[in-house]
Amino acid sequence: MEVTEKMKITKNKMVVVTYDLQIDDSQGELIEQATLENPLQFLFGAGVMLPKFEEYLSGYKQGDEFEIKLSKNEAYGELNNDAIVELPKHVFLADGKFDDELVKVGSAVPMMSNDGQRLNGLVLEVNDETVKMDFNHPLAGEDLYFKGSVVEVRDASDEEIAQVLSGGCSDEGCCPDDSSMGCGCSC
Repeated sequence: MEVTEKMKITKNKMVVVTYDLQIDDSQGELIEQATLENPLQFLFGAGVMLPKFEEYLSGYKQGDEFEIKLSKNEAYGELNNDAIVELPKHVFLADGKFDDELVKVGSAVPMMSNDGQRLNGLVLEVNDETVKMDFNHPLAGEDLYFKGSVVEVRDASDEEIAQVLSGGCSDEGCCPDDSSMGCGCSC
């Protein structure tokens, strides 16, 4: 019987991992989980994950466990006060009406920048004339601690590579449904 060596995580491999994501360290607040039922799946080296996250996973194999700590500068950076803006309320009009169910304090509202980049903004305040929004990543300013395991490493098909590089996802998806990891997929 021939024994095959497990495939290592390298560029253009499909990688499936589970993890617990906590703020700061293993004792910090649990903010996200990728489970066996809903794992994180991504094309390694395609630029859809945090670069340092991928760097730390490079070379791991199926069954390997990992613990990764990313400083805020390796993750989503410092909070940027310039990303907190007040927008005129008329920007949010649909059919001449302001949707106060969608645009309310605490809501994440999908927006588009002047250059067509999709952004999610968190509504901080709604006034008579303006809406104050925070366009920082929800994890900006936080050190992140991942503890998990590599579930699968396999060659990506040409179709999967093309799909991910064009901004799509594979049929199985890519991110846990509630992921804040910013996988870069449009699913």
